[in-house]
Amino acid sequence: MSFDVSAEIAALYVYPIKSCAGVALTECFLDSSGLDLDRAWMVVDAQGEFLSQRELPRMALIRPTLKTTEMVLRAPGMLALHINIDAVEKPVLATVWSDTVDAFDMGDLAAQWFSDFLGTKARLVRFNPDFQRLSDTRWTGAVQAPNLFSDGFPVLVLSQTALDEFNARRVAAGHDAVGMERFRPNIVLKSLAAHDEDRLDVLHIATGQDDGVQLKLVKPCPRCPIPNVDPATGVSHPSVGDLLQTYRRNDLLGGAVTFGMNAIVLQGDGQVLRLGQGVQGNYRFD
Repeated sequence: MSFDVSAEIAALYVYPIKSCAGVALTECFLDSSGLDLDRAWMVVDAQGEFLSQRELPRMALIRPTLKTTEMVLRAPGMLALHINIDAVEKPVLATVWSDTVDAFDMGDLAAQWFSDFLGTKARLVRFNPDFQRLSDTRWTGAVQAPNLFSDGFPVLVLSQTALDEFNARRVAAGHDAVGMERFRPNIVLKSLAAHDEDRLDVLHIATGQDDGVQLKLVKPCPRCPIPNVDPATGVSHPSVGDLLQTYRRNDLLGGAVTFGMNAIVLQGDGQVLRLGQGVQGNYRFD
């Protein structure tokens, strides 16, 4: 089979706790709900509603480290918090956007740690893997695409050249370049033209296992104020969003600013993604 474009995985990221810092990986397991441990945990308020950098930009300063059996959380001025990856406590309900899902509360110690750092009542919850939360079928069609605490889709794909183009515009406007972490992708591709991910249909990733991985790019990713947050300081400044407004408005989403593509997993549950794997795809004509 011939393809229109060829690329390569340049970076892999998971965000174990929704809206906290990400973890760069050299390899990771993939399942139908995305990269392993991506958005498996979430911080909620006293009513079980999710908290994010939109209201609490300091969340960007909470940095997880993944070890074999535990996740270690660090934040400025705080002792490290150790979370057993397989541990759960009492069942609870948690709400992410319009979805109320089954989850597990991670206990009073974690709740106190997050409350102290964020300056508001907060608790840490873990997604219940027995609960099925599906992506919007208006975009996935007949495919049932589960995801955990992500905003709505299992995987976010972005090209390195999209960031390079954005930074060229920033520098020309007198601002410093920003890092990829601002845009929180799961998979970064190199050797694509800028924003070619917008135009591709299914990504075929050669993993060396069976027929490899297939990810279908289904929806442009609309951007909220989170890319304005400096991940090094937790301070928000509108310059990133303001620049995106000048050239990334998307009529498909009513004029929303988009950057990157949401994807669902068609094939490859249980396979391993690695840096350097080849990626091929064909342009979508619709």
